[in-house]
Amino acid sequence: MKNEEEKQIILDIIKEHNQGPSSLVQVLTLIQEEHGYLPMNVQQLVAREMKVPFSRVYEVSSFYSRFTTEQKGKYEISVCLGTACYVKGAQGILDEIKRRLNIEEKQTTPDGLFTLVASRCIGACALAPAMIINKNVYGLLDKQKLTKILDTYAESTTEE
Repeated sequence: MKNEEEKQIILDIIKEHNQGPSSLVQVLTLIQEEHGYLPMNVQQLVAREMKVPFSRVYEVSSFYSRFTTEQKGKYEISVCLGTACYVKGAQGILDEIKRRLNIEEKQTTPDGLFTLVASRCIGACALAPAMIINKNVYGLLDKQKLTKILDTYAESTTEE
């Protein structure tokens, strides 16, 4: 948590949605939606306020792939590695993104702009190979199209 205001928002979420240990996943989901991720100090606060062992909070936050304990970049790039995308060259797209951004999967660029993840299937098989950046789906990817897409996101940040 960066400040007292963020802490209060998290406490309000816990207070409103805490129905005991069975509501832990829901509380963590809502906090992550608000805060962006679940760092250790937030997990400790959840454990204390919900009166559940920290080990249980940590177990849940590390078990479910939807939760992250690391802050994500402004743009989350999710490359589909499902069968259709993989067969059509998704691994090459993923490798090119790694090379261009100089990061590995589950890492964020030093400027906090991009986070890279691989997905099993994004449900865009007809657009294979495909990726999602935040909520935008991009398909029929090749290196040239990928370059234009990444440049557009990088440029939009410098214009803000």
